[in-house]
Amino acid sequence: MSLKTRAILVVVVGLVLGFSLSVGGVLIDAASVPDDETLALEQARLFAEVLDRVKQDYIEPVDDAVLLESAIRGMVSGLDPHSEYLDAKEYRDIRISTTGSYTGIGIEVDEAHGAVTVVAPIAGSPAARAGIRSGDEIVAVDGNAIEAGNLRQTIAHLRGNAGSRVTITVMREDEGAVDYDMRRQTIRVASVHQELLGPSYGYVRVSQFTDSTARELGHAVDELQHDSDSLLDGLVLDLRNNPGGVLDAAVDVSDLFLDAGLIVSADGRTEDARFTHSAHRGDILDGASLVVLVNNGSASASEIVAGALQDHDRALVLGTATFGKGLVQTVMPLSRGRAIKLTTSRYYTPSGDSIHEVGITPDVIVDDTPGYPDYSLAGITDREADMQLAEAMEYLQAGPVMHSKAE
Repeated sequence: MSLKTRAILVVVVGLVLGFSLSVGGVLIDAASVPDDETLALEQARLFAEVLDRVKQDYIEPVDDAVLLESAIRGMVSGLDPHSEYLDAKEYRDIRISTTGSYTGIGIEVDEAHGAVTVVAPIAGSPAARAGIRSGDEIVAVDGNAIEAGNLRQTIAHLRGNAGSRVTITVMREDEGAVDYDMRRQTIRVASVHQELLGPSYGYVRVSQFTDSTARELGHAVDELQHDSDSLLDGLVLDLRNNPGGVLDAAVDVSDLFLDAGLIVSADGRTEDARFTHSAHRGDILDGASLVVLVNNGSASASEIVAGALQDHDRALVLGTATFGKGLVQTVMPLSRGRAIKLTTSRYYTPSGDSIHEVGITPDVIVDDTPGYPDYSLAGITDREADMQLAEAMEYLQAGPVMHSKAE
């Protein structure tokens, strides 16, 4: 074993022992080390053995820093599909993406049962224009097969310099393998589009949740009411194919339509991971009817909004069951501009339900109409061809009675 590897082993063992002693609170004799601590020491030795083998026998020399960073990535990504280690560039990218501007193909992916699946393409993005759909399974990028359980690597391959080309191979249930060639771009899209659907009915589509979404949505409703020359009698809030985004943005959007009550709660191991968010007085629609459209591409922050408005009997939720992502990730800064994105909480709707791997069940089930909503954020709505939107308008005009699940 090389001197470098021995030094790494000493550090790892020292960290393990230091952690064990700090938890135990007392110094203990090596002969009385509990099984868990013995196992930790054995794993530390195994780590050093593997490191030594890789350094000596791998086909090409590998730098110690690269090996250790790979070990850190594996440790974090092995926890669940959503946790990951971020180097300085990746951390910078993720901070930029929350503002609604980043470089890539504009796609939200998740991992389910070992497969990397498209949650939804971002409206107006290269992925949306190419024809990639919610539910597509990504099986290759530029001809390289996707390894099961490697979501982080898949995302890294999808990213790249603006203007560079990438070919995505997806597996689709009704078509088999389909290739899509597209050019990466800097994606700067507004997250909200509004349209008047008659003298007193409005339509607002939210394509993703960024830091500016609640502000954009408030302005959109103001413009709709200005264009209709009166307060709206009803509004359709379209969250179909919205993959989520910033949790605080989902809370702020929900708060726009609620006067009081719990919006979302979260439970985790640490004090910071346990929190609740409640609404403040003030409904921008002044109690006018509200229908929320959802489908399988509605995930995470979209489900927070749909769940809160449904549980408080503030809106009728219409469409198909949502994606079912009910975990909260916290980005924790580290030294030298690095960070880890760690799953820290499970969130709950006001009625106390966890929607993780379950989703939000609509009050009214209406199957998707192929092609709607248009993946272009500003795509023209069609109240006749889009059956979910047509049904939403019927409910708004009829003024249906809804019942709350919230307690």
